[in-house]
Amino acid sequence: MSLLDLSFTDLPLLRLLANTVDILLVWFVIYKLIMIVKGTKAVQLVKGIFIILIVKVLSDILHLQTLGWMMEQVLLWGVLAIIIIFQPELRRALEQLGRGKFFVRSGNQEEMDQDQLVTAIIKSVDYMAKRRIGALISIERETGMGDYIETGIPLHSKISSELLINIFIPNTPLHDGAVIIQKSQIAAAACYLPLSESPFISKELGTRHRAAMGISEVTDSITIIVSEETGGISVAKNGELTRDLKLDQLKELLNEKLIHSAKSKQSSSTLWNWRGKKNG
Repeated sequence: MSLLDLSFTDLPLLRLLANTVDILLVWFVIYKLIMIVKGTKAVQLVKGIFIILIVKVLSDILHLQTLGWMMEQVLLWGVLAIIIIFQPELRRALEQLGRGKFFVRSGNQEEMDQDQLVTAIIKSVDYMAKRRIGALISIERETGMGDYIETGIPLHSKISSELLINIFIPNTPLHDGAVIIQKSQIAAAACYLPLSESPFISKELGTRHRAAMGISEVTDSITIIVSEETGGISVAKNGELTRDLKLDQLKELLNEKLIHSAKSKQSSSTLWNWRGKKNG
């Protein structure tokens, strides 16, 4: 048999190279899929799928036939349900894939943006609280808020205290509803947020506080409320409402959740890059 008669994978070295490239490409695709899913509600979907798979494996190991059959039906019809329920997220993911928006900004830039964000929010909240101008500002974090952004008026504007104040001036077109901040920009104003149905919320609190609690129950956002009646400052996060915050307390909270978080990401990225250079 001549060398020309050998296939590509018949040579041990070439076969090893092909397998290595194959594995790297698979990991690259998985990484890109994770980056697309990150920041959307599909993250919870992925967690749910993993739980179902774990239950299915355990049911097979323990010979739980009824539970195993139920998990098979969920997996069988789940693909169709996912396509229907998460159609907006899938569309946006495919749009991102087509535009090639996979590159992440540097940690330094993100930290600077978060610092400007905190400064603008503190200045605007101080102004509105003193004048009892009602406000509702929700800051997107890991869980995407695209569905709620679509309910408002798109702005995609660079954040500034002056713009935030003008949005919430009474009797203006955008003052009703919430402002949603996404990636250090004002994504939209006059957005509708889901109202919390928790029976533990005080009856003296109005729609703004219930909306802030509602969005904190379904996302990991930080939502700031300025009361129109009292000028009091409140923050809702993780399904909890903290009322009557002072301005320095609000600043400390935002610094901890936004700026320190950006620094942590930057440190992790720097450590990863240093190890990569050290290893070759």
